Amino acid sequence: MTNNSPESRRQIILNGVETAVRQALERHRKLGESIAIWRDGKVVVLEADQIAPTQTKSQHIDPNLAP
Repeated sequence: MTNNSPESRRQIILNGVETAVRQALERHRKLGESIAIWRDGKVVVLEADQIAPTQTKSQHIDPNLAP
């Protein structure tokens, strides 16, 4: 697999999306903002204290960044 292969590009995109979602969840949790998720066929609103911490030591999340 080369760096230009479809599989390589797919993995790079997937990693970026997963990182962005983790950062968004952590930002909402830290700022006390709720989020809406899809669970069991219904929209469910999670309050900030219901969002599991996702930050690892290697991540830096700036809560001042615009969503």
